[in-house]
Amino acid sequence: MTTHALVTEPSDLIDFDDLLSASELELRNQVREFVQAEIKPYIAAWYEDAHFPLEIVPKMAELGLLGMHLDGYGCAGRSAVEYGLAGAELEAGDSGLRTFVSVQGSLAMSAIHKHGSEEHKQQWLPAMAAGQAIGCFGLTEPTAGSDPSSMTTFARRDGEDWVLNGTKRWIGLASVAQVAVIWAQTDGGIRGFVVPTETHGFTATPIEPKLSMRASIQCEIELTDVRLPADAVLPGVVGLRGPFSCLNEARYGIIWGAMGAARDAFEDALAYSQTRMQFEKPLAGYQLTQQKLVDMALEINKGFLLALHLGRKKDAGTLDLHQISVGKLNNCREAIAICREARTILGGNGITLEYSPLRHANNLESVRTYEGTDEVHTLILGNKLTGVPAFR
Repeated sequence: MTTHALVTEPSDLIDFDDLLSASELELRNQVREFVQAEIKPYIAAWYEDAHFPLEIVPKMAELGLLGMHLDGYGCAGRSAVEYGLAGAELEAGDSGLRTFVSVQGSLAMSAIHKHGSEEHKQQWLPAMAAGQAIGCFGLTEPTAGSDPSSMTTFARRDGEDWVLNGTKRWIGLASVAQVAVIWAQTDGGIRGFVVPTETHGFTATPIEPKLSMRASIQCEIELTDVRLPADAVLPGVVGLRGPFSCLNEARYGIIWGAMGAARDAFEDALAYSQTRMQFEKPLAGYQLTQQKLVDMALEINKGFLLALHLGRKKDAGTLDLHQISVGKLNNCREAIAICREARTILGGNGITLEYSPLRHANNLESVRTYEGTDEVHTLILGNKLTGVPAFR
């Protein structure tokens, strides 16, 4: 059966869609239509106003985008490739909107799905999949970013209860979430806790102002004698293997998402170059402009091929963890370069929110930093190549 894409992508030089199944194309096109109708007309204002549109959450849930790669509990049970394709389309709209889906599904829901009790799953996952509850994931601290083993948030036993104290920073959605998965040191190692955000002593404060990810929410969380029952702890895991298993889900989504942002920036630049006249002909007619467009398109094609290859391996159960670092490092690095180059074609007009490249570039400054910096992923790959860990 032959299925054609909704539109021909101007950057596609290799017939990428031929590599996708009919169901994958259908899902991709549904999300693309959603982004065109529900995100792109409003994103400039959301970005300028530093506004995250909570009203879009139920609409994302209707498309099955929340926890879409998880099975059961109202989740869509989609493949890794389908999740990636959706992420690329969402980030073509804006990194902040794709990040919401990642925090909700790949981090908070994934932690409960992988490591929670059956009671945790029944209580939270159906509501989160339906967009009736928002989750957040509290790992990073003011002095524990790339090295989460140095976290100081501590959970102590007090009778049957747990009492948490500490600070988390750069926690997406925390101020609008109903549940937080908080990672803390204990006398028995690092553990995860399911924390309803209405619990006394839990305070989330948005971090403002920001130059990046403005249509998104990142917070600092203060945990002051947060008392939880014994069954609040995630029973399925002890140690950093727990949060890292969720981070790798989010990192995988970034591999696709970053290329979505790059593709959207390229399309803005290409369209502009075809209509902007200089010296009596369009910018697209100049060799220097064509070289920029060709170089950008080549990297977009390569980036999507890499994402698809890793997605197929993930679906087959053969994806190695270092390969996630290959995708995250390469595609973020190339995407931000593409967005910056696209802005040069737009000239001075490129610094306005009428066009997407600089907004995408600013967002990607955050995307390349969270879920492992360039430096962290470089050292992961350096360790793979040399056998010598160089983190310390």
